[in-house]
Amino acid sequence: MIISEYLPIFIFILLGIGFGVFPMVFGRILSPHKPYKAKLSPYECGFEAFEDARMKFDIRFYLLAILFIVFDLEIAFLFPWAVALNELSGEAYIAMAVFMVELIIGFIYIWVRRGLEWQ
Repeated sequence: MIISEYLPIFIFILLGIGFGVFPMVFGRILSPHKPYKAKLSPYECGFEAFEDARMKFDIRFYLLAILFIVFDLEIAFLFPWAVALNELSGEAYIAMAVFMVELIIGFIYIWVRRGLEWQ
């Protein structure tokens, strides 16, 4: 009785594992394995690593990345508002005006504090 209740869950888990493992095994079996010098060379920067991969980044990099994400997400809120512009009420215009004022004040604050400069 109990096994029949858990059988669909067990099948679902097996199918999930199969969908994850099968393409990797299938690709490993059918893919050509022909390593050569260009394929094994460093990928992104073109030269061998000269330091540890765990080296410290400047904190300004993280701050700039966070600022980008914050302002990018705030700008993303403007698209639905712009699409439904004709159907909006006066309250929606006021709410978006308040949102835009907050966004502009935040942007001016970051600009004055030189948070967008990379030196």
